[in-house]
Amino acid sequence: MAMLGGFSAAQHKKAASDGNSDVSEFVCPVCLEIFESPVKTQCGHTFCQSCLQECLRPQKPVCAVCRTTLNHWTKAVDLEAVIQSSVAACKGCGVQVSLSQMRSHTAACSKYQEYIEEGVRTTAQSQPRTLSHDYTCDYCLYYRNLDQDGLVEHCTSQHARDARQVVCPICASMPWGDPNYRSADFFQHLKIRHTFSYDTFVDYSTDEHTMIQEALQRSLLDN
Repeated sequence: MAMLGGFSAAQHKKAASDGNSDVSEFVCPVCLEIFESPVKTQCGHTFCQSCLQECLRPQKPVCAVCRTTLNHWTKAVDLEAVIQSSVAACKGCGVQVSLSQMRSHTAACSKYQEYIEEGVRTTAQSQPRTLSHDYTCDYCLYYRNLDQDGLVEHCTSQHARDARQVVCPICASMPWGDPNYRSADFFQHLKIRHTFSYDTFVDYSTDEHTMIQEALQRSLLDN
């Protein structure tokens, strides 16, 4: 029987079909959505085909999870078959939805949007409302008082091959940031999220409700 990440296809299908189960085995570590046209690398990690293409853009592409050099990958045919034939409960409305349709369902589900909104609100309320401009490297912890550009330069030059999952100190310092969230691919995160200064683009005086609504609108447009 075909094996997917240490579990058989039948075990994956059983897990996904249980409406109360965790479907994290089917979530891409880059886009954090249910796999779409999944592909598996030679180091054993799985991504959406489009997400892998983004990882292949640099001259020396590496795996977004373990930083191994990427030179071979194959379609995850068994995993795609499980996704096509399995269902799971929407975290918002509780309706059983085919995993292959989960992206489009959550984009249109008002209950799911409320679920996300409540999560954002809870996180925002539990975090301090001050913004720090001095960051500490979460890899070595003794490099302190770095500004955003300094942190990016330090991590790129000193920790580019480090596969550990770390907290992004820039995100954690935001009023809505989660200080416990560890990024699976910190360098890809830096490249996508922190190539500009938040001071330029973020209005910290905006009230929480407005921030949530703007984030939801952007999420819907991305889908």
